[in-house]
Amino acid sequence: MKISACLITRNAAAHLDRCLASLDWCDEILVRDQASEDETLEICARHGARVVQGEWLGFGPSKAAAVAETRHRWVLSVDADEVVDDRLRAAILALPDDPMPAAYRINRLSRFLGRWIRHCGWHPDPLVRLFDKQRAGFDDRPVHEAIHARGPVEDLEGLLLHFTYDSVEQYLAKMDHYTTLGAEVAVASGRRTNLLSVVIRPKMTFLRTYILQRGFMDGGHGLALCTLMSVQTFVKYLKIWKAGRGPEAGSERR
Repeated sequence: MKISACLITRNAAAHLDRCLASLDWCDEILVRDQASEDETLEICARHGARVVQGEWLGFGPSKAAAVAETRHRWVLSVDADEVVDDRLRAAILALPDDPMPAAYRINRLSRFLGRWIRHCGWHPDPLVRLFDKQRAGFDDRPVHEAIHARGPVEDLEGLLLHFTYDSVEQYLAKMDHYTTLGAEVAVASGRRTNLLSVVIRPKMTFLRTYILQRGFMDGGHGLALCTLMSVQTFVKYLKIWKAGRGPEAGSERR
């Protein structure tokens, strides 16, 4: 089986070297870059990755555009802050040349402020990431994109190690970006909310992640993460509520 590793980048130098090193067994590494201004392109060159430039289209469309540039039928989609562990690499290399499934799910383990998080709704985190591009592909969602397969999907052993959120500041910056995208998608689909939901939904998020999904098992890191996720819910629904009121809402009290 010939495999193209595929990822999108924008100023991804902080984690990219580790990511690409874990893909050195792939037959091709394809990077679709969005005008990076850091050392991203130099790191790609060191690892022999083929780079194409393209404008930002949203996560789903940008990743689909990257897949369209790959040379091989089977594609392994990774993010620049993810690493393929040894068990996962061995599992993929052991696959037959022409597998029956249209795609494979891979379990992801994410790191938060220096600790691997095994609860909080973050793990297990099975994601379709290895797929036959003739029978599967990305949807067009600008955020929370997913790969949809037209055929059977099976699980692989091993992990994608996700080196996310090295600092609280990084989480807050990404939170602002993702909540804006999420609110835009919600409003575009006709979704609205009220202040009661703005208040209640963050409490529900904390209850679900910290109690029901056993975030308390991750100690202080679990408490911090579940609290931040509840704040993220608050910010997202506040943005949906504000967008639903229209542009004139900001001048009502002037």
